[in-house]
Amino acid sequence: MIVDDDALLRRSLAFNLEKSGYRTSNAASAEDSLGIAHRDPPDLVLLDIGLTGMDGLDALRHFKDQLGVPVIFVTARRRELDEVLGLELGADDYVTKPFDLDILLARIKVVLRRSEPNSIPLLSVSPLQVGDLTLDPIAHTVDIQGKPVELSPREFDLLHTFALKPRSVISVNDLLAGVWGAEFIGQPQVVYVHIRWLREKIEENPNTPRRILTIRGVGYKLEPQET
Repeated sequence: MIVDDDALLRRSLAFNLEKSGYRTSNAASAEDSLGIAHRDPPDLVLLDIGLTGMDGLDALRHFKDQLGVPVIFVTARRRELDEVLGLELGADDYVTKPFDLDILLARIKVVLRRSEPNSIPLLSVSPLQVGDLTLDPIAHTVDIQGKPVELSPREFDLLHTFALKPRSVISVNDLLAGVWGAEFIGQPQVVYVHIRWLREKIEENPNTPRRILTIRGVGYKLEPQET
């Protein structure tokens, strides 16, 4: 996962990492990255320190304590204090911008190799139970009252995002950032369309939804339904 507020750097890094055989996800903020990581746990995080909102040092604690994944700081800050602080808090390595891509790729391989025995994330590996709905992130399955529901990958990711925070209202912008990613270029209507498709599959009556509720002017939330 690439976490950086520089869109050009994110695109360039993602392009080169995917050329080298890695699957990437990305986020422009620490808050978005943590939401994505809970849904799709990464094997490694490339994390900028100087983020707006929650900074990289705070995000590092969440990645380490909650997910147990290795983190490499990729930052323009060159102060020795940042490096010492980052490594003391548990960062696995530290690379300053501008960096040589080959050096970064070599460090990624070293950190991944070193972390292999502990590479299973701590969260998002157990099925989520939300009322009569069961979502299994590993098997990528959804059951309602024990009956399987077939969802597209995007519909699954959308429902997974809701299931991680049942009864919490999630805005359209947060859904775009968390499900479609920071690099998504398009209209927010894509969220409305996928919500409609999702309702058609999990609601008894999609025209009067009881599970995925619209909170007008705010966003959507998943309301648990008991059997």
